[in-house]
Amino acid sequence: MSSKGPTIAGSDGSDFSHRQKVADHYKISVQNKSRLKYCILFHYILFFLMGAKLCPDVLDRLDIFVLEIEELEIPKPLLWEYLWCLSLPASFLALRAIKHNCIKNISFYIKWIISFGVLPVVYGFFIYLPEVYTFITKSPSTESIQLWRNFPYGILWYIFIAIAVQIHGFSIYFALNLKNAWTARGTAQKKK
Repeated sequence: MSSKGPTIAGSDGSDFSHRQKVADHYKISVQNKSRLKYCILFHYILFFLMGAKLCPDVLDRLDIFVLEIEELEIPKPLLWEYLWCLSLPASFLALRAIKHNCIKNISFYIKWIISFGVLPVVYGFFIYLPEVYTFITKSPSTESIQLWRNFPYGILWYIFIAIAVQIHGFSIYFALNLKNAWTARGTAQKKK
């Protein structure tokens, strides 16, 4: 219910608008925390797919025989696939950094994702490049292309690599935004 009484000159309420503004670094922090969490969720989904691909090899190493899995005839994994799996623990570090606004942890997360997330998939990109190029150009040596379920194996990996590069790229971008926002917050508090 509004009062219809006399108003004091200069108190139309607009003089407090400057106090209701949220500092930019807090807005940036909230936005990028949410976005980084989504990237981490997609990273988990990719890890689940990679785990399914690596499952037959892990079971073979443990000397466990499962006929249904062996019938899939999944090709043996390469080293870069196992190295990429080491990028998953970085997500726990990022979630902890998000919870506590820790610049040190988010910096370590960025380095970890570059080392074990981006570099292995870039290596995988170059490993399958000749095979994919041969498939795309329809060269006469298409018999040398590795197939899995009548689909070129290199193309399947390129789909995975394209998604992984995007997820890791966005993760790094959002983590850098968080690091900058948290650093700005620290310098703003020191100025007070």
